[in-house]
Amino acid sequence: MKSILLASTSTLYGGNYLEYILPELEIFFIDIKEILFVPYARPSGISYDAYTKIARDTFSTIGIQVKGIHEYQDAKEAVNKAKAIFVGGGNTFELVRQLYKKDILLDIETAVYKGMKYFGTSAGTNICGPTMKTTNDMPVVYPPSFTTLGLVPFNINPHYLDPDPNSTHNGETRETRIKEFHVYNDTPVIGLREGSWIEVEEDEMILKGKFSARLFLKNKKPIEIESQSVINTYLK
Repeated sequence: MKSILLASTSTLYGGNYLEYILPELEIFFIDIKEILFVPYARPSGISYDAYTKIARDTFSTIGIQVKGIHEYQDAKEAVNKAKAIFVGGGNTFELVRQLYKKDILLDIETAVYKGMKYFGTSAGTNICGPTMKTTNDMPVVYPPSFTTLGLVPFNINPHYLDPDPNSTHNGETRETRIKEFHVYNDTPVIGLREGSWIEVEEDEMILKGKFSARLFLKNKKPIEIESQSVINTYLK
């Protein structure tokens, strides 16, 4: 039974790490004592140990222990034994490269379908779609494939931004980029604004948080999905 929480971001402006979603996490992980943390998305500027400490310090406030996957000798074994996993944000290209390098992408997918709880933020959310092709990140490294977990039947664009009508910026918008994606791909895309998340319980997918999300379907006008809506109804 799938039990998944996919957040657009880990930190809102002016807030602390996971602060805005912590009450939801306390409910989501109510029966969990320890979480396996995957820090692979951070290619520079912070070590795996330092990144894991940030997650560990935050989850300790709700009585949950965190252990980094890099602290285990066998990453596969760590995934297969975990009751819950948290894949943090950073660079999606590096995250996917490491998941392929460690050969644990399929292990994570299988474990989730067997009941391991999954929480992702940013890059960790991005990889839950069929591909990572709607990431905002620069391709700083080249993963073996853009194919990802496929835990939900749509791609996600985390940190989705609406065009600013007062801006003089003449570059492409997120909406433009997603429409470019649909020239070559059929997969639906959800633009997930910061402060919102998607909760998946088995096959039901619900949008939660402060904001609506923007659903992009090939050759159709974008649709606004209001918070608390069942996403499944828009995908038929």
